[in-house]
Amino acid sequence: MRPDWDHYFMEVANVVKSRSTCIRRQVGAIIVKDHRVISTGYNGAASGAPHCEDVGCLRQQLGVKSGERHELCVAIHAEQNAIVQAAKYGTPIEGATLYCTCQPCAICAKMIVNAGITRVVFSGPYPDPLAEKILKEGNIEICEV
Repeated sequence: MRPDWDHYFMEVANVVKSRSTCIRRQVGAIIVKDHRVISTGYNGAASGAPHCEDVGCLRQQLGVKSGERHELCVAIHAEQNAIVQAAKYGTPIEGATLYCTCQPCAICAKMIVNAGITRVVFSGPYPDPLAEKILKEGNIEICEV
């Protein structure tokens, strides 16, 4: 059976997450406009930095819970990478939809609002109630599939 657009693009985001180098949670994100993928991102270390799967995870070593102390992580979130890649290559994302294999965190939610993305489709929770509040206050349509 042919999938609807949301399920189709979520499957693409799931393939993107297979590139993640995070040892705690693999996340993929894609930005779509007019039914076309315009940017992708997965969570992992900044370009040129050692990957967590190679050197370990400081947050895990310190026993930090998921959703807390983002500043201790060397990885960039999938949503951030997708937004940054669009900016790097001059691809406008205003009015686009972001598909993510996990609910965005508050930091990513703020970037999503300011980037002009108008819709977020995700699968899987993330322990950050502030993120949902930020997205709602930013008039971002939120859909869980």
